[in-house]
Amino acid sequence: MTQNAVDLVIFDCDGVLVDSERICVKVDAVIMADLGCTFTEAEIIERFVGSSDEAYTAAVEERLGRRLEKNWQRRYEHLYRAAFAAELTAVDGITEVLNGLTTPICVASNGSHDDIRHSLQITSLSDYFKTHIFSAADVLSGKPAPDLFLHAARTMGVEPARCVVIEDSAYGVQAARAAGMRAFGYCGGLTPASRLEGPGTVVFETMRDLPELLATATR
Repeated sequence: MTQNAVDLVIFDCDGVLVDSERICVKVDAVIMADLGCTFTEAEIIERFVGSSDEAYTAAVEERLGRRLEKNWQRRYEHLYRAAFAAELTAVDGITEVLNGLTTPICVASNGSHDDIRHSLQITSLSDYFKTHIFSAADVLSGKPAPDLFLHAARTMGVEPARCVVIEDSAYGVQAARAAGMRAFGYCGGLTPASRLEGPGTVVFETMRDLPELLATATR
């Protein structure tokens, strides 16, 4: 059976467009140590990759057994900025993918607008998206809630069933399914394929394979 045509491709940012997750895990470990709560790298990947700031804070507070002050993460922002400036690159193959796509595209990330734009600028990807950038700050609840993807689709004027989402986290593919969108789970980063698999989801490991996967999605 032929599925709905794809009229919008929604990209997550971290781990899909920019290879930031490995950097963030290292910085997260430094922050956790400074706060006095220990998370293993495996725990950081499972609990924090793709999560919202609210979920991140809640997990840290739970482990610490105390509340953190409002905007506590701001005092660590310089660590991420310095690491990104030194190490951040585009995900391997994503430039070729973006150059070849003719379908409208946008970004929808749990990160802030400033962080998304900063990452895209460092990796020379800004021109592909221009103003079509959506943040969890735009909606009531970030991923895994469907709000962000539905907001992006509505703003871009596309029905959810005609959107596909490119994600690399369990939270992201859950949000896509909840939004009634098809998901493509990229397992070439830190999240294993097993955490991305599920209904309405195609899991793939090589970013350069994405154009063909998108082309076959409606055959």
